Amino acid sequence: MITDPWFYAVAVPAVLLFGISKGGFGGGLGTAAVPLMALVVSPVQAAAILLPILCVMDLVALWKFRGKWIWPELRVLLPASLVGILVGTLLFGYMSTSVVKLIVGAVAITFTLHFWINKQRANSSALADYPRSYGVLGGSVAGFTSFVAHSGGPPISMYLLRRPLNRTDFAATTIVFFAVVNYVKLVPYTWLGQLDTDNLATSAALVVLAPVGVLTGAWLHKRVSDRFFFAFVYLLLFAVGLKLVYDGISGLV
Repeated sequence: MITDPWFYAVAVPAVLLFGISKGGFGGGLGTAAVPLMALVVSPVQAAAILLPILCVMDLVALWKFRGKWIWPELRVLLPASLVGILVGTLLFGYMSTSVVKLIVGAVAITFTLHFWINKQRANSSALADYPRSYGVLGGSVAGFTSFVAHSGGPPISMYLLRRPLNRTDFAATTIVFFAVVNYVKLVPYTWLGQLDTDNLATSAALVVLAPVGVLTGAWLHKRVSDRFFFAFVYLLLFAVGLKLVYDGISGLV
């Protein structure tokens, strides 16, 4: 079990942030969890520690948003996600820590830029909805990035935010998507030796935060505007993304 206090200084807010996101507040901002933890441990270990915690969060979130998800979207997204998970599993042995840092950092930066660009466009003219067939691309990319670093939020958000869904439809549909994806990932993570006793012990120490974060997010979803929360966390996510991209490139050259 990890005992470094600096690890818990970033892991506790990272887990709570992921839980709040899964509770329907803040969209895909759980993407920030692995980048934050990767500041003190490898992103591969951070992802392994988080996975069992995410599976607990998923159960709480499914209960809070039961029956509100949109099945036609999921029928497109979920099969595509399995392709992405399979690709991630097959490439796992070829991805060094530096490559994973580079991927995680690039996803964090892309997600932040996507949010800021869409925010500016929303102030001018409405964007046309994507056809449902685009979900195949979004789902497969989300499956891969979720396998690597639990960062499937950006590609899923890029697709679903351009579908005719209200805020609750969006939150509930992403909750089901990632619940299925996370439980599927337990198989390759176990096969690849990621869920060892050290990582599981650390997960057990943090898992008490799972329902706290999800229930907090569900409470905020109904009562609080996303505006200020988004502004702070997206700025943090962008800064962490830059740091990880720098570290990843430095490790490759």
